[in-house]
Amino acid sequence: MQNNITMGNFDNYFYLGKVIKPHGYQGRLSVFLDTDDPDAYLATPIIYIDFDGALVPYFVKNINLMNNKAVVTFKDIDTPEQAEKLLKRDMYLPLDELPVLTGNQFYFHEIIGMKIVDKHFGFIGEITEVLHYSKQAIIQTFHNEKEVLIPISDEIILEVDRENNSIQVELPDGLLALYLDE
Repeated sequence: MQNNITMGNFDNYFYLGKVIKPHGYQGRLSVFLDTDDPDAYLATPIIYIDFDGALVPYFVKNINLMNNKAVVTFKDIDTPEQAEKLLKRDMYLPLDELPVLTGNQFYFHEIIGMKIVDKHFGFIGEITEVLHYSKQAIIQTFHNEKEVLIPISDEIILEVDRENNSIQVELPDGLLALYLDE
């Protein structure tokens, strides 16, 4: 284990997944990877594990994938007792380890501050936050101080324009009026 502990502020990290349970008796762990592309993280050298607000780095020996689950072997974790301390804990990686996305794919943190432009209405506002609900992520923006919530969906988002820091959308009929009409 490394002594480089990050306290409290996880702004420069992203949630990778969770340690689920032990795997065998040699300190290996079954983990859930909350990602669309688990293969992108096979060569990850260090995973940071949250211990009550402190991110503690663990060196990775090996990762074996099984869909969105994996068996991870950490350096210096080779007994069930050592592995037990990591159970049910969240795992993080630094933001700079995220694979670069192109086209209309994006990470929620990267769209904060982008302009939302509707195909028919025009400029709506800047994205202030991405709200996470159980079945849907929602973009929050404000138009003339009125909150507008836009579901994140392939049917609504037409183009992510990183060069111009904007996202073009085509909102369903009546959605914008729901927020702007009094």
